[in-house]
Amino acid sequence: MYIIKVKGIAKIPDYVQLRDEKFTLLAYFRVDRPDKSLEKLGFGDKQAYIMSFINDLPFGQIAKIDL
Repeated sequence: MYIIKVKGIAKIPDYVQLRDEKFTLLAYFRVDRPDKSLEKLGFGDKQAYIMSFINDLPFGQIAKIDL
């Protein structure tokens, strides 16, 4: 799975995109509200790991994460 962290501007908040190996969008959620999106994908139990990875990721970069 790939993670992209997008920096918001002005009133638009920061977002995260989760994409699969074919780069199909799996989830798109605010950095401060990942709960429902990760639960829906079945990654609720790995939320702490995913969010620590996202918090360390610079904006605008694509990173691969193995879950």
